[in-house]
Amino acid sequence: MKYDTIIIGGGMSGLVAGIRLRKAGQKVAIVSAGQSALHFNSGSMSLLGHEQGRDVANPLVAIERLHPGHPYSKLGAETIRKYASEVAPLFAEAGVTLKGSAERNHYRLTPIGMFKPAWLTLEGYASVDDPKSLPWGKVLVVNVAGFVDFYPQFIELGLSKAGLECVSRTFILPGLETLRKSATEMRATNIARVLKDEVVLEMASQINSYLKETGSDTVLMPAILGLYDENPIRLLRSKVVKPIHLVSTMPMSVGGMRAQMSLCKYFQKLGGTYLIGDKVTAGRFEDGSLKAVSTQNLGDMPLEADNFILATGSFFSHGLEANPTSIYEPIFGLDVEASEHRPEWCDMDIYKKQNYMQYGVVNDDDFHVFLQGRRIDNLRAVGAVLSGCNSMKEESGGGVSLMTSLKVADDILNGKGGKK
Repeated sequence: MKYDTIIIGGGMSGLVAGIRLRKAGQKVAIVSAGQSALHFNSGSMSLLGHEQGRDVANPLVAIERLHPGHPYSKLGAETIRKYASEVAPLFAEAGVTLKGSAERNHYRLTPIGMFKPAWLTLEGYASVDDPKSLPWGKVLVVNVAGFVDFYPQFIELGLSKAGLECVSRTFILPGLETLRKSATEMRATNIARVLKDEVVLEMASQINSYLKETGSDTVLMPAILGLYDENPIRLLRSKVVKPIHLVSTMPMSVGGMRAQMSLCKYFQKLGGTYLIGDKVTAGRFEDGSLKAVSTQNLGDMPLEADNFILATGSFFSHGLEANPTSIYEPIFGLDVEASEHRPEWCDMDIYKKQNYMQYGVVNDDDFHVFLQGRRIDNLRAVGAVLSGCNSMKEESGGGVSLMTSLKVADDILNGKGGKK
């Protein structure tokens, strides 16, 4: 089977690149092993949230101060500014509403009651412009009885430190009784499958009664609705008499899974091929180019393409792996930027810099990868598999994935950086 571009990895970076290419008319296939990091998403994405331990106010300004090997430095501030403005509209086309600005970070409320800087946040999720001046008044924190992946006491503690009065209530919904038979069923994604239509109206009625009882001004609740689309969220917000905001829960993430499914459906609607539950096992190289890949499910039926994109992520999704002596890229054995000395990979003090977090495949200014020191002309990498950034420390993971995916897709469409 022959394609214009084959993308290895079906998470956010792979899907965004695939959508860009498919909209331009390319024949595109994505090979996806299944679960992606989006399933654990907080409801927000960061462009650049921290710089040397301090919160970043304007990501576009701070990006200009990053070291030369950082993916953002290879892109350049103006390119990032351009692509940053295109992300929310692209997601909106897929049915996912995001709010925020690349020129000014806002702050999202975390599951443990802290505020962290963010670039884009899903519609309906709790966020503020300034955590030092919260606009919520008296806060009612509500939870569903039996739901163990949300901790109201953490939210209350965090908000009380910010000077807000909080009260909490727990309610029982008859529509969830079938799930309550087993604690393992009372998870956010399972609850979200039930919370729609009449059950949402019943929830709104109970929340309104608590608002009247407590005299609260704002409602916070776990993000346990809107698995397939945003309609349940909008319905609840329209029926509750005071502002209501969702707070992300412990994984799995309802909002993240909705984003993943929405992007995937949009890619397929555009005519893209999404091979889920499969993984690339090997590649055939000739004259400095990757000609075809083999997959676990297709066996002796190779997938050929003119261009390939590696979007397999970092250690979390096995885009990188480690053994006692080395860190390596497991599909092709690509060159990896990492220390050869294991003691340098990490620090025993978990609060200190962890070097392994910035390890990744070696790449040039156009994100081509290398094999035994030789550039692969038609294989580029995007997202977390790239070296040069510590996305956890910087709060830059979402931005790096999106910016590099859009840039690589456009370079392929423009014929840039091809065979030398």
